[in-house]
Amino acid sequence: MGKKGFTSLVLAATMMFLSACSVNMGESTDSKKPEPAKPGATAASGPKKVVFWHAMGGANTKVVEQMAADYNASQDKIKVEAVYQGSYDDLLSKLKASMGTSEGPSVVQMYEIGSRFMIDSKAITPMQNFIDADKWDASQLEPNIAGYYTLSGKLYSMPFNTSNPILYYNKDLFKAAGLDPAKPPKTFEELKTAADAITKSGKATGANFAIYGWFIEQLFANQGAEFINNGNGRTSMATESQVNSDAGVKVLTWWKDLVDTKAANNLGRKTDDSKKAFSAGQVGMILESTAALKGLVDSAGGKFEVGTGFLPKPADAKEGGVVVGGASLWMMNNRPDDEQKAAWDFIKFLTSPKEQAYWHVNTGYFPITKKAYDEEIVKTNLKQFPQFQTAIDQLHQTKLNTATQGAVMGVFPEARQIVEGAIEEVLNSKKSPKEALDAAAKEITSKIQLYNKTVK
Repeated sequence: MGKKGFTSLVLAATMMFLSACSVNMGESTDSKKPEPAKPGATAASGPKKVVFWHAMGGANTKVVEQMAADYNASQDKIKVEAVYQGSYDDLLSKLKASMGTSEGPSVVQMYEIGSRFMIDSKAITPMQNFIDADKWDASQLEPNIAGYYTLSGKLYSMPFNTSNPILYYNKDLFKAAGLDPAKPPKTFEELKTAADAITKSGKATGANFAIYGWFIEQLFANQGAEFINNGNGRTSMATESQVNSDAGVKVLTWWKDLVDTKAANNLGRKTDDSKKAFSAGQVGMILESTAALKGLVDSAGGKFEVGTGFLPKPADAKEGGVVVGGASLWMMNNRPDDEQKAAWDFIKFLTSPKEQAYWHVNTGYFPITKKAYDEEIVKTNLKQFPQFQTAIDQLHQTKLNTATQGAVMGVFPEARQIVEGAIEEVLNSKKSPKEALDAAAKEITSKIQLYNKTVK
């Protein structure tokens, strides 16, 4: 296939990912395995430029820029340019526009739900190629983090910003309601009892969960349930959504009951609204990312003590755990070999314990490297924010399987929006949990099957 034809396929595939229109793509193939990369390997003409596109906004932009600056200062053979591209969706649109040109990045950050598309796009070199060629020790990575980005034993991208959801609760409201502030609820049933008690105390509403599809995906995994068929799309390409399974119906029935009995309220889809209500002491419990921990503890400072607990699950649930969220780093295969090797050198720098400790302490995301927890700044940070131990324990106690590895499908962003619409229908009493999820599963399945036709 000529360059022009290949470019057309990549652009069309990206449009399919965004809008589910029907296109035709070639089969996914890996680029050739690179030779072992020597640190700083480059031509004699000057520093090799590596362009890193990312979506870390706000204060995290400065953290990324500092890590790039530290790498540049550590050697003189490679120069990394970190470029903020807006939201994840903005970044994806810009990546689409750059494919087939010489204007794109060397390495790009992509949210986890874009993983299936990135693999199918034929536009990336699997990270496993560099690991194997360099004999790099992948066992230094947290297995429950690397697991998401691993398919058929191959690590396709390097984990970067990683989080999972935990339960945040107001210890003062627990005390006022006659609850033990040292014992957060572990099950759906215990959470309902605690939420009822807080609401009846008259001081706040018991709980609030933002209408966020990520939470449903996590509550599936915590029951040991797969979100889509074929091993969550990992044993082979998924063909059907399983959001209407017993696991999904159980979650929405519980959630609806919390709202109907005023044990919880419905503040809509924005997680910021949920966090604001919690920080103001208006709700006793919320679900949120581990990356929000510092902000929530700081915002509650002087008003109440923040407690943390594992993500709840039904009392009769099978063994499960949490799925990592966030994003990873992907190597673009349209860049010259020496540029890819240079980018790999930068990626190895980012995974070092020292850099991962800096990343964790300054952003709240998990370190992806196990030895980062031995760094003094991480130990000091954990003393200041002991609530984060909950997140660490929850991650480490999760048993890695196809349910907890997470689902991979080419239409994940759309599927998440469809599920959020179904949640709204249930909480607003427009449909029963089963009716709403049946409709959502049918629509998602249709989009999955349309996508699959484009990659055969």
